[in-house]
Amino acid sequence: MRPVLGLMLAAALGGCATIEPPKPWERGNLARPDMQFDYRRLDTKTQQHIYTSKEAAGGGYGVGGGGCGCN
Repeated sequence: MRPVLGLMLAAALGGCATIEPPKPWERGNLARPDMQFDYRRLDTKTQQHIYTSKEAAGGGYGVGGGGCGCN
């Protein structure tokens, strides 16, 4: 049982390894705005402002204010 578990663990860890980093000409694809986590920055900023105003707390995104909207 142990050799089988050891082999499965080695296969799982081997699948996490990268073969090689991206080439310089491939990095342009990763830098595109639609590849970012928040590629619609205006929508993200608006959602953060709404959350901050409703919760009356600063979410760690910048300057916080009260729930009344008077920053």
